[in-house]
Amino acid sequence: MPELSAEDQKLVTLARATMARTRSPEGAAVRDLDGRTYAASAVTLDSLVLTALEVCVAMAMSSGATGLEAAVRLGGDGEPDLRAVRELGGNGLVVHLGDARGRLA
Repeated sequence: MPELSAEDQKLVTLARATMARTRSPEGAAVRDLDGRTYAASAVTLDSLVLTALEVCVAMAMSSGATGLEAAVRLGGDGEPDLRAVRELGGNGLVVHLGDARGRLA
């Protein structure tokens, strides 16, 4: 597992807790430039489908975030779609990916 800062480890903990609370196979957490954190699971409705990372970005944007400094995605199938994360956080933003147990790749 890569060495994480305490703040990035907090994102892993938040993503895992969200997955446990919602019984979702995918969870994510992001930290904005002001240090605020947002955690979410995927949303699947007949009228709306969002990945956990997309929900986190939407939460950050709707709270007035102007950028992201860190992101974590746990679980889920395949490679995540990072377009929304990159749009708010930039191409240099590191996105930590891991399994449902919180073990990072």
